[in-house]
Amino acid sequence: MTLYIDPPAWPGHGRMWSHLVSDVSYDELHRFAERLGVPRRAFERDHYDLPSHRYADAVAAGAVETSSRDVVRLLRESGLRRRKRSAQPRSS
Repeated sequence: MTLYIDPPAWPGHGRMWSHLVSDVSYDELHRFAERLGVPRRAFERDHYDLPSHRYADAVAAGAVETSSRDVVRLLRESGLRRRKRSAQPRSS
């Protein structure tokens, strides 16, 4: 079981955030997040958003530190990448 986390470099809601991903399965990712006490609402399509103060906890629990670019590459190569849907134009 290998989980990956990128540095907390993503701003939002007055904090900096990291992305926690699996390159094997969403089940593996959910189990890891549950062990960390991360709420399911932090899951977004293909990753968990973790606030910067939880970064060290994830690494201590076994998440491998990697770059944001590698997080995207790992998701793509594993087939787990779920892109945001593009906004559909409104009908008049």
